[in-house]
Amino acid sequence: MGKFVGGVVGGVLGGFGIRIEGLRKRYGEGDTAVEALKDVNMTVAPGEVVGLVGPSGSGKSTLLKCLGAVIAPTSGRMTLGESVIFDNEWKISDLTALRRDKIGFVFQAPYLIPFLDVTDNVALLPMLAGQANASARKRAVELLQALDVGHRAQAQPSQLSGGEQQRVAIARALANQPPVILADEPTAPLDSERALAVMRILNSMAQQYNTAIIVVTHDEKIIPTFKRIYHIRDGRTYEEAGEGREV
Repeated sequence: MGKFVGGVVGGVLGGFGIRIEGLRKRYGEGDTAVEALKDVNMTVAPGEVVGLVGPSGSGKSTLLKCLGAVIAPTSGRMTLGESVIFDNEWKISDLTALRRDKIGFVFQAPYLIPFLDVTDNVALLPMLAGQANASARKRAVELLQALDVGHRAQAQPSQLSGGEQQRVAIARALANQPPVILADEPTAPLDSERALAVMRILNSMAQQYNTAIIVVTHDEKIIPTFKRIYHIRDGRTYEEAGEGREV
């Protein structure tokens, strides 16, 4: 596996999968300034799935945008593996490549491309990253099979059920073997059975690919599945042990 700018080795992390220290994000200046994040500290090990919960406006979305290199924090430090990606400023020169190659995203809605079949939806990111089309599609089919949607490889997104679409979205997030996956309310539109199936998949994929996964959720159905949970309130994080029920 090749090296990435900043020293992260693709697919395998040493140290922490994710480490966030003293992260702050301020919007605006002066009297109108809003401190969205005041003191965020988190660690997620490779192969671990951690829950992030909190009320609306608590800073969850801002934290995910910072960690996903969508917006810049005001101060603090973020590390992926042994590589510091932010330390009061970005330490990575190409944030687009960072997001594409090292961070997988799973959202509440699958956001599949409607005019591409399932295989090409999953293979698209590796192909954009320069991987040969045949190799990218082979990897896509392998992931789809692992997620029990291999039989839908040639289907269009509109032909899939909601649960199948979310499995394809997870396969897409794993396509570049990212060391980090950020999942934002991935089970919100699903019933209990399908929601727990998604969590079973995320836990299995985390261990299989040594991926650190943060799941932002309000979904009470899946809270008991986490072994560790971070609560975020008023821009600060508080860790607690979860139940870690088998799913």
